Amino acid sequence: MQRPLLLAALMGLSLAGKAQSDEIWVSNEKDDTISVIDVETLEVVRTVQVGERPRGITFSKDHSVLYLCASDSDTVQVIDPDSGDILRELPSGDDPEQFVLHPDNRHLYIANEDDAITTVVDTETQSVIAEINVGIEPEGMAVSPDGKIAITTSETTNMAHWIDTEAQVIFANTLVDQRPRHAEFTPDGSRLWVSSEIGGTIIIFDTATQGELAKISFEIPGIHADRIQPVGFEMTQDGSLVFVALGPANHVAVVDAATFEVLDYILVGRRVWHLAFNRDDSLIFSTNGVSGDVTVIDVASLKPIKTIKVGRFPWGAALRETN
Repeated sequence: MQRPLLLAALMGLSLAGKAQSDEIWVSNEKDDTISVIDVETLEVVRTVQVGERPRGITFSKDHSVLYLCASDSDTVQVIDPDSGDILRELPSGDDPEQFVLHPDNRHLYIANEDDAITTVVDTETQSVIAEINVGIEPEGMAVSPDGKIAITTSETTNMAHWIDTEAQVIFANTLVDQRPRHAEFTPDGSRLWVSSEIGGTIIIFDTATQGELAKISFEIPGIHADRIQPVGFEMTQDGSLVFVALGPANHVAVVDAATFEVLDYILVGRRVWHLAFNRDDSLIFSTNGVSGDVTVIDVASLKPIKTIKVGRFPWGAALRETN
């Protein structure tokens, strides 16, 4: 091989060697840390120290910064994912638990459990632009793909509150079953799914009318109904499947999003909270609070393929695309 070609080949190998894998970032409630999992090796590659009782976790659209609800620190921390440094803290109201980043990549909608409000924060000016009164113990947050509607679910009021994001006011309230935990719009924005932990259900609403379309219940042989508690859930990018964490039932349910049929139940760790897909939806990661680990599920086979030990009481999870 000629010298210039050899150098080019070696440089290509060197650059390839420096390519960084995607990561799953997991907030550990009791350790005040984040465990960072390499998606290729399925190993924890580093641990990041953060504020008190980290829960909600999400990345900016370009994955250049991480937003984290440090619930007992009463703040949202903005973190550099390369260095792990806390860049700044955003005003959030008391006890922020979950939040959602608007499609404009600028505005955070934050559920403040102790204050019964949804706080809207401008991440560029680092200021609160709205405080919206909602029901008691707000938790779940969602925003429609077109950015026009935000949702807050209130655990004690048992409602989903529909917020006009231009006016920053509630325009509808819909009843759900007991203790709603999580909400997600379908990829096309036409439907809203809301899980109810104590009610044991997921209710699907028509976005245009806010009317109820369907209700999904779950049954696992040998497990009492009281232990089947749907909390976090994630949809595939094509909107065909929904994976539902069932809390102390220690299983993840797989639901056909078109028919609302429960297709399977996958055994994971103890007290499964939340879920995150890898980039191509070939793997999904579940955070298992009581067992202090993450279960990796192969989406094609619907089988768990690995358990990864993380910190104490892992809660939230988010994908970081690195290139």
